[in-house]
Amino acid sequence: MILIDTGPIVASFDKNDSHHNICLNVLKNLKAPLITTVPVLTEAFYLLGCSWYLQENLWEAIEHDTLRIYNMDRDILKRCHELMKKYQDLPMDLADASLVAVAESENIRTIFTLDHKDFKVYRTKQKGHFKLLPSKVG
Repeated sequence: MILIDTGPIVASFDKNDSHHNICLNVLKNLKAPLITTVPVLTEAFYLLGCSWYLQENLWEAIEHDTLRIYNMDRDILKRCHELMKKYQDLPMDLADASLVAVAESENIRTIFTLDHKDFKVYRTKQKGHFKLLPSKVG
């Protein structure tokens, strides 16, 4: 599985986004399922709010299981709180914390994100680095 952050979700659906083409190219080459969290989706729907059509496309991806949603339980939420305290100097938001917490819980090391600045800093409990997709953000 590959975790997906807000940026690539928005860029994939919004043709006017400067990262649209690079995100589509990454998606074409992915074999593993994409998984995300409700906090990430909340951000994505907010950012796609300029267009009901774009939001509808995101709903279709969710309903057709193209984009899976991780069910965050109390332990994951507790870990999000710990991570947000740890990285308060960045600061880390709930969406990023949820991805790191799920990565730890499910032993996922690859994150599709445009936020390389922060995800190069974040570490799992096991002190693991993340493999970031795309490899470079322009």
